[in-house]
This record gives sequence, structure tokens and C-alpha cells, in this order.
Amino acid sequence: MSADGARAGGTPRFISGVVEGFYGRPWTMEQRTELFKREQQWGLNTYLYAPKDDYKHRMYWRELYSPEEADQLKALISAAKQHQVEFIYAISPGLDITFSNPKEVAALKRKLDQVKQFGCRSFSLLFDDIETEMCAADKKAFSSFADAQVSITNQVYEHLRSPETFLFCPTDYCAAFCTPTVSQSSYLQTVGEKLLPGIDILWTGPKVVSHTISVESIVEVTSVLKRAPVIWDNIHANDYDPQRLFLGPYKDRPTELISKLRGVLTNPNCEFYPNFVAIHTLATWCRSADGGASDLEIGDEGQDRGYNPHRALNLALSDWLLELMSAGGAAGQLKKESSKEESVQTDSGESPYVPGPGENPLYTAEPLTLDDLKLLSDLFYLPYEHGPTARSMLQELDWLKTHSQTEQTEEWRCRAQHFDQMCKAVVQMFNRLSNAPNRRVLYDLYDYICDIKSGVGLACAHVKALGGQESLVAQLMTDDPEPWGFRGGLSGEFQRMLPGHGNRDLFRHPPMTAVYTIRPYSAEDQTAVQRIFKGMQKGGAGDKAPMMMQPPLISDGLSSGEVPPSPGHAFVMEDDVGVCGYAIALIDAKPAAAQCQRAPLCEDYPSMLGVQVLPRVTDPSPARRMTGLLMSSLKSSGSRGVFCELRQSDRRMIDFFSKLGSFKHLSGADLPQDVLVMAASL
Repeated sequence: MSADGARAGGTPRFISGVVEGFYGRPWTMEQRTELFKREQQWGLNTYLYAPKDDYKHRMYWRELYSPEEADQLKALISAAKQHQVEFIYAISPGLDITFSNPKEVAALKRKLDQVKQFGCRSFSLLFDDIETEMCAADKKAFSSFADAQVSITNQVYEHLRSPETFLFCPTDYCAAFCTPTVSQSSYLQTVGEKLLPGIDILWTGPKVVSHTISVESIVEVTSVLKRAPVIWDNIHANDYDPQRLFLGPYKDRPTELISKLRGVLTNPNCEFYPNFVAIHTLATWCRSADGGASDLEIGDEGQDRGYNPHRALNLALSDWLLELMSAGGAAGQLKKESSKEESVQTDSGESPYVPGPGENPLYTAEPLTLDDLKLLSDLFYLPYEHGPTARSMLQELDWLKTHSQTEQTEEWRCRAQHFDQMCKAVVQMFNRLSNAPNRRVLYDLYDYICDIKSGVGLACAHVKALGGQESLVAQLMTDDPEPWGFRGGLSGEFQRMLPGHGNRDLFRHPPMTAVYTIRPYSAEDQTAVQRIFKGMQKGGAGDKAPMMMQPPLISDGLSSGEVPPSPGHAFVMEDDVGVCGYAIALIDAKPAAAQCQRAPLCEDYPSMLGVQVLPRVTDPSPARRMTGLLMSSLKSSGSRGVFCELRQSDRRMIDFFSKLGSFKHLSGADLPQDVLVMAASL
């Protein structure tokens, strides 16, 4: 298959490969060329050039490339073609483009024409991670933000004479960004209806970093977009957390997706060389489609021909071990340079040093093993799970801490010894990896393995202290520890002071929950409810406009205290600080709705509720419980339905009601701009 996107029998090929789309230092030209070689070897066919920190890709997108930059891009595009990889050039003008200005459109076309002259034949327009508020000029010219983006994308696509591959990244590029849902998103509906059919659309799944991507979710978004999406997969991306690296397999994406998608591109770790596992396992996943190459070489004959993440990981690590034990690249260059120096400085007649009797033996580095790499992968697995060995270490440490207060039994001592052995294995892995011949891979890993070695060492010392080794107790409990004896830094201190610290830990101990009290509303709670309501209106819900500029809601009077809630149909929630949320209702909302000229809402849903919770409540369960109690009280009083009004900008509460399951979005109602209604039958 050619790099120009060859088609067999008129069927578009499945796009598979890598997007360089992370924030941080872009990869070098040499690394990208090496990537093309790997893609060709492993059966991948695409590279999307979209490094966020290439200034002329994003921040200074209007500027043409200099002659030196042009030569580099020409060489890169040529290298991609040489290795049968389709090079897609992406540009991100969304930070400051004025869509309605013809000069801006001309500048965008001029920039892409320049890249086309370099030999590039495939392009992409990205509108991710930008503000959704249009400037005044664009508001006059376009009916919506989606309409503005679609208009300019279609113009560019036609200007480039309909390239065979042209990708569009929407601003709402995952389900979590869609208001109120994927299927009811007016933004996606506009994109699906108006974007020219030859343009493919990028999508990250349910979230920015999706834990799983189901067939059902892809069928849903395909229906709205009117075309199968190309997945921009962030499962291995680490640019959001400088302490994390992801060396686990491509997983939690069923192979049934392959027939439902236009393609998959992985946006992996910022560090180039550790991406061996991410890209290798994606390639194995892509080959596992029906009719494609199977991964039978991973397992025994007669085994399942489908994709198995564990087997794919073992295959990737086996191949990676060969690369780590190779002294090529930067390591080989260092060897050549050192050998030149030795030829000048060393007496050629001097024999190698041999230790005498009683002297220290020469240091011999132990070779890196496949088990070392499996351990490394387990310690740096995936965003939503630790590898098996890492989970086992956390479980053992938790058990040893929990049972250390009782008389230490033989079982405790045996498990402490086992934990010590696991910690020593980490140190051994660190030492072997540090001595691996391929230094360029090591240097990408070094900060991470140093950090985990230190953390494991502290845990090991703590267990020994629990076992009664007094010297270690004194070392750990000193008032003036060495800086490596604790995790410092301003970011860590901020996190430990916030109420949600630890609520996203993959191994939670103790459970990071708070005690909440839900009780009936009383007249004395009116001030607290007003305070919560006003505080959230000032910006807690995501609104930028002042209160008087925001669209009025029927429930505003209820929350502000102007309209009292119906007796017995109001609750408040308290934590150890005070009232932190409320759920209040009018069993008969017709009078209040009539004042806002929205009485027709009450025909099928006669009751209205208002719910708000302060941001310090990070667990949604108490708010769901409180809302459930309120709805039960309304049903007991004879109400057949309840509705709530929400501002489009209040994504937090829209997400809350969407996930309750019982509420649905009501369309077609005569509502002010930026107001939506969600309702539930009782």
C-alpha cells in the first residue's frame, strides 16, 4: 500500500499510526525518521504532524516556514514516503483566528500551500483546546461556533482540491465535552450535517483520556457525525502529569471497533523512545482485525486469533529488550568518540588491569532481562490501572501497615520478607537498566526509574521500621530529614491541602470519603442556600458573564429565596464545614413558569427542582442521594414529572443530571438562548 493513501476496490484504507500531538518538547527530525521505519516494520501507515509546541503549527500559525525549516520538512515528508507512511500536516489556528476575515482565510490557505509545495498531500485542521466564545465580528457572520469552523474547513478542503486524507478536530472532541449529550449536541450536529463528506473527524472517545472505548459509543457518535471517526487516542499520553509514564499495552478497545472506525492514531508519551510499547501494541491490535494479519506469533497454535493485551505486551517487551541491549545510535557514537581519545592517551603496550589477591574485583554489569522490562511496565502501566506487580506491592504494604499494631505473627514476618524481595527486584531492575548499552532509551526513562526506586526504598524502610529496626525508625522519624526522605515541592503541598487529594488514586487507602448529612430544609437554611446560589453564579458553575447578563431561569427565584420551596419538598446537605448543597422544589411550578412565559413546560412536567452543590464536594453520590429523596417526595405527593433549567455554561450540573439516568434533554421548547431543560417522569 502506498503512502498516498491507496485504496483497494474503492474502500478507504484504515488509518493507523501515530499523532505527535502532545504539549512539550517536540520530537527531533531524527526521531521522527526512526518512527517511520518502525511504522513500516510493524504495519502502520500514518503520521500526523501536530506538536503543540511547534510555534508555526499553533501559536504563530500565520508565519511561513523559513528556508531552513522548509528543508527539514521536505526531508521529513520524503522520509515518510520512503517508508510508505502517509504524512499528514496539521495546523491549529483556533487560538486567535477571526473566521469571518477573508485575510485570515487567505493566510491559512497560503500556509498550507507552502507545505503542499514541500510534497505534502494530506492535511488536518485542529480546533482542540481553544476558547469557545466567538469574537463580535464572527458572531455577526456565523450562527454558531461550529458553523464558523465548518465554513473555513470546507473552504480550505476545496482550496487544496479535496485531498484524499483531510482530518478535522472539533472543539468538542470527546463525549464529556458535549452538551448535553453526544446525540443531542447541537455543535456535533452542525459538524455532521455541514462538513463536506470527504473530511474525516478526530474523536478521543468518552473522555480526553478514555479508559475504555465501546462499540456502542462509536455507533452513537458516527450517527451524529454522519461518518466513522478517526480515534485520536490519548491512552498513553503523559503530558498532563510529569511524574507519570505509560508502558502498558494498548487495551480496553475491543477489536470489533476496527470495522466501525475510519482509523486510530495514538498520541503517546512525550518521551520518544519509551513509546516502543505503545506503538508496537497498537500495531498488533490493528493487525488483529478480521481479514488482517493475526497475532498468532504471540501465543501457541490453536489459541484465540483475536487481540490479547498481555500477549501483545510480552511481544513488544521482547522486541524492546533487543533494542535496549543494542549499543547503536547515541551509545555507539559515544563509544566511537571515547575510542579515539583512548588511542591518543593510552599506552598501547599496557595490559588491561587485573585485580590482585585480596583486591576489589572489577565491576561487571548484569545484563537486562525480559523480567526486568515486565516489572518496569507494571510500575508504569496505564492511566487507570497499575500493572499486576505494582498492585501486589501496594496490597502487601497496606496489609503490613494494617496488621503491624498487633503482635507480629509468622505470617507478618513472612509477608514483610516477601515485600522486601519485591522492593529489591525494583532496585535490581534499576541497576540493570542503568547499565543497558542503549543510553538514549535510558535517558528518556531515567527520571522516572529514579523516582520509583526512591519511593519503593522509602516504603521498604518503613516496613523494616514497623518490624522493629530502631535505627530505621530514627532515620524515618527525624525532625530534619534529608530531602530524598520525603516528597517535597509546591505542587505536592498544594495537593495535600485540598479536599480531593487522593480521590483519583488507583489504589485507595484509606477510602477518601467524607461524611455528609442530608436533612429536610428549614427556614433557617435560607441564608446558606442563598449564599451557595450566589457563590456559584459568580463563577463557580463556569459562567463568565455577570449575573445580570446571564439568561434568567425559573429556579433562580427559588434558589435566591424570592419563592419559598413547597413544604416537605426541600433538602440540604451538610459536611463538617456546614451546608454544602441543596435540592429544593416547587410541586406546582405553573405560577412561577407563567411569570417567565414558559408555562407549557408544566403540561407534562408540573414540578420544578433546583439542585446545587459546592465544588468542595468531590463525591457525586451524596448529591445523587439528595436528589433522589426530593424526587421521591414529589412522586409521593402525586406529581407525574419534574423539570430543571440549566445554563449551557454550567457543564458541571449538566453532567450531573445527564448521569442520573432518569433525566432527558427537552428540545423544541421556547427558551432563551443558552438555556436548556432536562426533565424526568415520576
